[in-house]
Amino acid sequence: MFRRFSTNFAIFSILMDVLLIVFSLRMSAMLRPLFSVFGFVKDIYAPTPVPLELYFVFPLVWVAVNLLFSIYDGRRNFRVADEFGSISLAAALAGISMAGVLYLSYRDISRFLYLFFVGLALFLLLAWRAIARLVFRMKLRPVEQRAILILGAGEIGRRLQKQIQRQSALGLRLVGFLDDDESKLKSVPEVLGPLDRARDVIQHQRVDDVVVALPLSAHERLNQIVSVLHDLPVRVWIIPDYFSLTLHKASVEEFAGLPMLDLRAPALSEYQRMIKRGFDLFITLLCLPLALPLMGLIALLVRLDSRGPVMYNRKRVGENGKLFTMYKFRTMVVGAEQMQAQVAQDDANGNHIHKRPDDPRVTRIGRFLRRTSLDELPQIFNVLLGSMSLVGPRPEMPELVENYKLWQRKRFTVPQGITGWWQINGRSDRPMHLHTEDDLYYVQHYSIWLDLQILVRTGWAVLRGRGAF
Repeated sequence: MFRRFSTNFAIFSILMDVLLIVFSLRMSAMLRPLFSVFGFVKDIYAPTPVPLELYFVFPLVWVAVNLLFSIYDGRRNFRVADEFGSISLAAALAGISMAGVLYLSYRDISRFLYLFFVGLALFLLLAWRAIARLVFRMKLRPVEQRAILILGAGEIGRRLQKQIQRQSALGLRLVGFLDDDESKLKSVPEVLGPLDRARDVIQHQRVDDVVVALPLSAHERLNQIVSVLHDLPVRVWIIPDYFSLTLHKASVEEFAGLPMLDLRAPALSEYQRMIKRGFDLFITLLCLPLALPLMGLIALLVRLDSRGPVMYNRKRVGENGKLFTMYKFRTMVVGAEQMQAQVAQDDANGNHIHKRPDDPRVTRIGRFLRRTSLDELPQIFNVLLGSMSLVGPRPEMPELVENYKLWQRKRFTVPQGITGWWQINGRSDRPMHLHTEDDLYYVQHYSIWLDLQILVRTGWAVLRGRGAF
């Protein structure tokens, strides 16, 4: 009845949040006089009255923001870092929203009382969820086990098996596989028999969910399997083999009134894209007043150091393979492209390397700009225009992308960035076109907290100067 990922637990979570927000507001009003001993807090020696309306409005606003952030979707917040990160972001937005309510209504409410309320409420919302996680982990209320039968012991089926074993807290128990391939019947111990045994295995093993993970060549049997199982109380899931053709993930959406499988679904949800874009604009506009004078000085130094334009503008491949113009300060002599043969070389594995530390084409000021990454400052205009993000895979040269394999193109499923996971783990001494795995790690683990971590670590990477040339 009361499972972690159930509707009942989601409703319980909403009620708990409402009660704790009301409790936090009441406690903040009662404890406010105790903080008058601090010099920076206005003297108030009696409990501050809080209008009754706020005890209804504040929980309503906060819970609404939590719903916007999918806080009550347990499977979306399976990891503690994801859940606590989402709650913290939601608290920030809720705090701003409630402050707006106070500005338009009760301006005489103590500012310290309000800040203390937001902090206390956030602490309590995190604390009760931490306790709930411990309770579920200690299995005081065991997770209801769901028996899973996988039809198809191929690559997709075995990948699902690993996911089930890795995430035991989800309460999934693998019964085994069914597969018509005789070699798998002999070599894979988890294969219980051919597909014709599906009905018998489901009934004897009390299977709850059947997952069809068959290759395209075997999907002609899908109708037969579904018809055999139609009267059994099991849920049937299908993992289309088309997923092997996707760039990152696929999704089912309605198109012209019909459900269709989108093989090019974006890696970021609309909510994630909104948060990422808002974050980019906030940080960029915050830094712009400091960056503009610095860019003016750098432009002067580039012009005095060598002849040629100040800016180096070239086409790069952005999100979904769209070409855009990327802005940088020029760090090489004019005509550097014609001198490419002087520095191009192949490594021991036959990979083409187009950069090296002693590149003769780099100017004096250009070497300094590259070492400090100041040559990339103009890319903040790319961020403002929306063609780039602060954090993401680096935009690649079109001629290199032409030689990409299908799996490498997954790096273009998110906005390309000024800095990213690749840069903080090696910079120029690890050529980006040879280390697409770093970009795929970012795509698969994206969160706004990962963006913050990368930005902070980028600062340290620039200060160290390792691998920058």
